[in-house]
Amino acid sequence: MEGSKILDEAMRGGAEVLDVFAAPDADDRVVEQAVGRGARRHDLAQGVLERVADTVTPQPVAAIVANVDIDLEGLRTAELLVVCVDVRDPGNLGTVLRVAESSGAGGVICCEGSVDAYSPKTVRASAGSLFHVPVVAGGEPLEVLDRIGRWGVHRVGTDAHRGVAYDAVDLTVPTALVLGNEAHGLPQALTDELDGTVTIPMVGRTESLNVGMAAAVLCFESARQRRAQQPR
Repeated sequence: MEGSKILDEAMRGGAEVLDVFAAPDADDRVVEQAVGRGARRHDLAQGVLERVADTVTPQPVAAIVANVDIDLEGLRTAELLVVCVDVRDPGNLGTVLRVAESSGAGGVICCEGSVDAYSPKTVRASAGSLFHVPVVAGGEPLEVLDRIGRWGVHRVGTDAHRGVAYDAVDLTVPTALVLGNEAHGLPQALTDELDGTVTIPMVGRTESLNVGMAAAVLCFESARQRRAQQPR
């Protein structure tokens, strides 16, 4: 990972920092905090980080952090899950992670075929949320849906046109929002295993929303419905 802010968020989230690499103008406070937690410090000469980093103009701190994914069973009691099926763009997955954390979702499941939750671009796009929302990395989609369905979770897929309007669906029950591929959506074989599909009604010429935007609309609608149930 690159950057003091994301490294700081990783430590706040309890992630294990293995190594920290500091350029001459690094934020020494964050570097020393990582060292204090057991990380190995590597001081780099000017220009070294630019040759090995993923970005063109990297920040002066980089780190290696242990994966933080959990087993699927760890999400059994979650009230709202987000399941990513064949989501390929790392920026989109990063946005989904940010949305999940900020809306109070109980976890994100990145099924086999989706982009790596730990790719540098995904980590950056998550802005640290990767370390603050439970993440399951892997799992064959049909097997994942079957397992969470046995928990009594209502599995709701997204469909650009053929689902029920999202604000007409009860999202206060234990729910898994199932998001599909950016270009092709969810495969029919998977849709047949769902308990329902939802659509975000749109006007104008737009055919569909970016998967990250769709996740935001649905997750915050669930949060709104749950708040409305709470006594005042």
